[in-house]
Amino acid sequence: MPLQGRKILLGVCGSIAAYKSAMLVRLLIKAGAEVQVILTASASAFVTPLTLGTLSRKPVLTGFLKDEAAGEWHNHVHLGLWADALVVAPASANTVAQLANGHCASLLEAVYLSARCPVFLAPAMDLDMYAHPAVTQNFARLRSFGNHVLESPAGELASGLSGPGRMLEPEAIVAELERFFK
Repeated sequence: MPLQGRKILLGVCGSIAAYKSAMLVRLLIKAGAEVQVILTASASAFVTPLTLGTLSRKPVLTGFLKDEAAGEWHNHVHLGLWADALVVAPASANTVAQLANGHCASLLEAVYLSARCPVFLAPAMDLDMYAHPAVTQNFARLRSFGNHVLESPAGELASGLSGPGRMLEPEAIVAELERFFK
């Protein structure tokens, strides 16, 4: 099992596709991986830390501070060094832009900038957003950094439109990771 014992950081961004992250966590755990979830502020509107924490068997990280009163924080450098892979699924247009341009306003962005492991992005956005030149340039830039962008399949989107932009299904993301680690 290629994912047995692998340490996977899973960044979950604000997108309707965030509901798929619960199944992704479950499949990664079933494949023998250890999963640490980082939930962006906007993602918590779509899926709860309780759900992802229960499935990953770890507290979900939602920001830099663990206990502000005690001065405890989540060490982005440690997390970036700990992981065998960073998977951002769903990767929203906003997060893709932030990562492509080296922004560091969230824990996920700081971990990305500190990560020495392979990075996999599973985009999820509407058809026109996915095809917009700014977004395609951001994907090209992320690829040029050595990141793996898992192409969005065509299909029905939450908006009712049909075309590319859907997040790759959790089973396909796990299969991509297994192929990589073989």
